[in-house]
Amino acid sequence: MDTEGRRRSDNFEDRGSGGRGFGGGGGAPMLFFGLLRTIGWRGTLILVVLFGGFYLFAPAGLKQRILGALSGDTSAGRGAGAGGSVCAASPAFGKACDFSRVVLASTEDVWAAEFQKGALPDYGRRVPAYRNPTLVVFADGVATGCGNATSDVGPFYCPADGNLYLDPSFYDTMARRLRAPGDFAQAYVIAHEVGHHVQTLFGAQGMRKPGEDRNHTSVRLELQADCLAGVWGHTARASLSITDADLRDALNAAHNIGDDALGHRNTATFTHGSSQQRMYWFKRGFDSGDARQCDTLGAAPGAL
Repeated sequence: MDTEGRRRSDNFEDRGSGGRGFGGGGGAPMLFFGLLRTIGWRGTLILVVLFGGFYLFAPAGLKQRILGALSGDTSAGRGAGAGGSVCAASPAFGKACDFSRVVLASTEDVWAAEFQKGALPDYGRRVPAYRNPTLVVFADGVATGCGNATSDVGPFYCPADGNLYLDPSFYDTMARRLRAPGDFAQAYVIAHEVGHHVQTLFGAQGMRKPGEDRNHTSVRLELQADCLAGVWGHTARASLSITDADLRDALNAAHNIGDDALGHRNTATFTHGSSQQRMYWFKRGFDSGDARQCDTLGAAPGAL
């Protein structure tokens, strides 16, 4: 996959460490009342006394971090880039931000054309022209239209504000913990979240198949986003010099983030789909290049 000399999207926001307003409404008051509900007045009093003794003799730097945490400031006491630019925090983050902007620009070009052609699943809704989402990069935590979130949730899309959210450190998590390295594997993650934005525009978000619970609907939507990511990959293959080796990297990533690969055993609790399902639907979109082949909401349970 080659991103050199490619257009960078301007629909990009570097939110910094901790996010704007992250932690609002939290801090010491919420912690205090949470303890009351959990262990009662006596237990809370004992913990407060023990904490007071610990804080009294703590080093100055640790005291600063403790006060920041209690006030809801998640950026207190962090190192380089705290409260500032995520992309400037390190060369690796700078490279990740630049790469993400290239992939985002490519998705903008692909989906603008697909929406203009009307080559989309039909859910009985008039489909508007494609509207570009904004990719927000952050570190540690972020405030969104869908509520506060931490980096632990991984990359995500918020339909309430139309933004994609990504902590660039997730790319390292993919390579090391999820054993899913490679540029196109990382691009697949962005394209998948863009797929959720595409779903929102053509009306799939909010739909539910009669007789199915929320988890089953979630699986359908996640698999559709995988398929839509594949459609993007098919269309961008020439412009980004996507190779067969790149495709294998993306399929490996799809496999390794399946619910079963992540350790879930009860299929009734799956929310994203099995490894085989995720690979199948990404490949279906990649091979066809046709978003109309991504109608997971209309597929019979056995066809997923």
